Amino acid sequence: MNLLSLFHDADRENRKTILNLIESQPGTKLIDLGCGDGTFAMELFERSRAEEIYGADFLEQSCQKAIEKGIIARRVDLNEPLPFDDESFDAVHANQVIEHLIGTDCFVKEIYKILKPGGYSIISTPNLASLHNIFALILGKQPFPAHVSIEAILGNSLDPKHGMKHQSRGEVHLRIFTPASLRELFEYHGFEVEQIIGVGYYPFPGQIAAILSRLDRTHSAYITIKARKQ
Repeated sequence: MNLLSLFHDADRENRKTILNLIESQPGTKLIDLGCGDGTFAMELFERSRAEEIYGADFLEQSCQKAIEKGIIARRVDLNEPLPFDDESFDAVHANQVIEHLIGTDCFVKEIYKILKPGGYSIISTPNLASLHNIFALILGKQPFPAHVSIEAILGNSLDPKHGMKHQSRGEVHLRIFTPASLRELFEYHGFEVEQIIGVGYYPFPGQIAAILSRLDRTHSAYITIKARKQ
C-alpha cells in the first residue's frame, strides 16, 4: 500500500472520528470553518440534528457550492476576525484548517468569541510528532506536512507529492502542531480540552493503524481535539 492510499484511509477514519464527537442537539446552530463545497458540513449537520448549518470559506466558488446545498455560507478570511455575532453558535468545526493560517491566535480567539457558553469546538490537524514525521527527521528530511515553499512541495523526497506545485497559497501549511502544543494553545485562550484523539498511524494500514493510534495518539498521523467554552 502506498502513502497516498494510507493518507486516504486515515482521512476517512478522521472524518468518522469527528462525526462521533458531534453532539446531537436539535435546535442548535453549527458552523464549519473552511467548509469547502459543504459536503462534509452536511454530514455534520445531519449528525448534530442542528436547526441551522453555517459555513465559511476563503474561496467564493466553494461558498456558492455550499449555498446550493442549503448551507448559510460566507466568504471569509479565517486569519481575520469572523463576521458572526458573539455567542451565536453551539458548535464550531474546522478540519485541516488551522495549519494553513497565519493568524492562529486570532482564529482560536474568534472561535471562543462566537461560541455560546458551554458550546464546543472540534479541531483536526496533522500531527508534527507523528511516527512518519519523526522518521523523516531522522533521515534529515522535512516533516511531511511542514511546507518550506509557497510554490511547491519540497524538502522530502519520500513524499508522494514531492515536487508538485501548490494550486494556491491556501494549500500551504504554515504551523504544524503536536497534541501537547494544540492542547496548550486552546487552554491558553480559555478552553477546556475534553478529548484529544489520534487518528492514523503511518506506515500501518487499516485496523492496525486504528489500534495503534488509539494506544499512542502522541505519534498518530492526525490530532483531533474537542474543546469547550466554559
